[in-house]
Amino acid sequence: MKTKDCNKKIKHMFPEYRDLIVQLRQENPYFANLFEEHAVLDKQIAQLELDPINHVNDDIEGIKRKKLKLKDEIYRLLKSSEADPLS
Repeated sequence: MKTKDCNKKIKHMFPEYRDLIVQLRQENPYFANLFEEHAVLDKQIAQLELDPINHVNDDIEGIKRKKLKLKDEIYRLLKSSEADPLS
């Protein structure tokens, strides 16, 4: 994900953890992968929602649930890193 795109995403998703997100994306491959996968799902949802036929599509709901699970895991990692900065 480009830095510009990442900065936009951080602005809307956990802005209070801006610096920690940047740090974890550089130092933690698992966190970076979660963040990237969340961005991919976000784009996929946006593209599907452009087509009016897809507005009542169960696939979109499944993707949204998966994206939410990733966001929850990202948040969990942020909270644990904040509580234990040495990990």
